[in-house]
Amino acid sequence: MSDRVFIIAEAGVNHDGSLDDARRMIDVAAEAGADAVKFQTFQAEQLVTRRAAKAAYQTRNTGEDGGQFAMLKALELAHQDHQALAAHAAAQGVRFMSTAFDLDSLAFLSSLGMPAIKLPSGDLTWGPMLLAAARLDQPLIVSTGMADLDEIRDALSVIAFGLTRTDVPTGRADLAEAFASPAARARLRERVTLLHCTTEYPTPLKAVNLRAMDVMAETFGLPVGYSDHTLGTSVAIAAVARGATVIEKHFTLDRTRPGPDHAASLEPVELAAMIAAIREVEIALGRPIKAPAPEELGNRAIARRSLVAARPIAAGEPLSLDNLTAKRPADGVSPMEVWPMLGRPAARAYQADEAVEA
Repeated sequence: MSDRVFIIAEAGVNHDGSLDDARRMIDVAAEAGADAVKFQTFQAEQLVTRRAAKAAYQTRNTGEDGGQFAMLKALELAHQDHQALAAHAAAQGVRFMSTAFDLDSLAFLSSLGMPAIKLPSGDLTWGPMLLAAARLDQPLIVSTGMADLDEIRDALSVIAFGLTRTDVPTGRADLAEAFASPAARARLRERVTLLHCTTEYPTPLKAVNLRAMDVMAETFGLPVGYSDHTLGTSVAIAAVARGATVIEKHFTLDRTRPGPDHAASLEPVELAAMIAAIREVEIALGRPIKAPAPEELGNRAIARRSLVAARPIAAGEPLSLDNLTAKRPADGVSPMEVWPMLGRPAARAYQADEAVEA
């Protein structure tokens, strides 16, 4: 990752199982100016049991009840599909990414040259997955939806262990010891970006809590980004203004399609508008200093004031706040220098509005 905000256009499963639509989504992400386009890689048999119910938002967005298994099975893409998509993304000038939801998928994706391994919010408590991802020794983006600080710390402890040790942890004491070591902290700073996230689709504004980004950054000393599930683009743009280093946002070819994530996703024109706005905010953020911009230096003499006679002043008359005032332009004595001059006899006579000498 660089100092530039890394924007991930989250295609997810909004291809609805169609490889052609997945290619079209890559084209949309590239045209919109995203840094990466991200999919999801899973085998339904390794992700859910056949008794796993849909989340309420999945039932609402798909318009039907039933279990997760059948829904996810219809949304799978084969490994060769991912390889084809990675090649297509490279040809379009956008980075390919995908989130692994099982260990086999993680191992497969690690060979595709992605800019980072994305760990989803739902797997923040899956220790073996976190350990395996850490041992790939690639950049990690860790999403933290549904989590509190203790759970994030636990996850980072597993990652710290994986980044610094080759054995298998015997329990929490091993993990805590790894997390506390300076070497592991340094490795975490090199490798891990946390994403603030609210796991609800769409996320109501009252549940966003962007200030959590500040707490996470202060607590863990790691870069923090934002995975946005709100409607529209304003919250993602606000997150950049608040310091997000990564923005992840779902998009779709058509928000009216049935499917678990379409309703909370941006359409192509909205995605492009969001990315353009983020780049504008990124430029406007500038540097953490307060100093005149070169562009405004020429306006100081015009906008600021200098000391002038408020009325005619006779030679030798004591200077005072009654016979002195400040007016534009700032081509004389600064009004900040007025106090030492009070009571001093005027060196000469002044006409009203004439610049007074110190």
